[in-house]
Amino acid sequence: MLKIAYSKVYKYALPEGHRFPMMKYELIPEQLLYEGTVTEENFFHPEALDEACILRTHSEAYWEKLKNLELSPKEIRKIGFPISKALVDRGKHISNGTLECARFAFQHGVAMNIAGGTHHSFTDRGEGFCLINDIAIASNQLIYEKKVSKILVVDLDVHQGNGTAKIFENDDKVFTFSMHGEKNYPTKKENSNLDIGLPDKTEDQYYLSTLYEHLPKLIQSVKPEIIFYLSGVDILGSDKLGRLNVSLSACKERDKYVFKTCKKHKIPVAVSMGGGYSEKLATIVEAHANTFRVAQELYF
Repeated sequence: MLKIAYSKVYKYALPEGHRFPMMKYELIPEQLLYEGTVTEENFFHPEALDEACILRTHSEAYWEKLKNLELSPKEIRKIGFPISKALVDRGKHISNGTLECARFAFQHGVAMNIAGGTHHSFTDRGEGFCLINDIAIASNQLIYEKKVSKILVVDLDVHQGNGTAKIFENDDKVFTFSMHGEKNYPTKKENSNLDIGLPDKTEDQYYLSTLYEHLPKLIQSVKPEIIFYLSGVDILGSDKLGRLNVSLSACKERDKYVFKTCKKHKIPVAVSMGGGYSEKLATIVEAHANTFRVAQELYF
């Protein structure tokens, strides 16, 4: 069964003026249920992550300031929206969702988080709408538990996974791969193990052929025991922040290729949703829903 992390706290943490496109977190599960892709049985509701897990990735000084709502105005501006206890709690549930997805992926081949992909969060700070780094937290916890010794992060959000890259820059147990818009945020890129910067207006054929060229080689060389896949849909031509020109069908084909490749090589894959900022909320929901549809079709 496809296991999907989703909690009510994913929905309501932000003030009204900041809710779009965060509304997608409540609309994606509704759409999947409505169309019959999943049932309520597919969803699990992650509890808040234990602080010990957070502190295996984030500095104690940063975490104390964050949870006590003591960040400076400058630090809050870097994150990009108002900080509240509800928002911090939301991050704890989402990060635990990604960790639990990894555990389910070992059983079922794939598991998915309705949210997550907070890849702009560093050890000691948050940036770009990201407070704590769910994929980094889950990776470090699995390594701490000696569940795995080699992880591959496949980050296909349009924005470089700068926080994840920096966190693991000296850790040979985690290989970070980011394929992103070269001229997009962040202005200062960190060094992933493999960075592929795409030019503005990149279209379907170039995008997909680049992925086809690199992902199999990475799997062959890295030999990961699990893959964390960040499936951002901000690569779409309709995305207000994306600067690429990938179609909805090619975005779906991207997901299908990642899943088929993972399945072929018998590598569990835990999926976080990442960004999506198209003008129409329906486009965002459809693009993300495709990721779940493809996983359900290929694995179950």
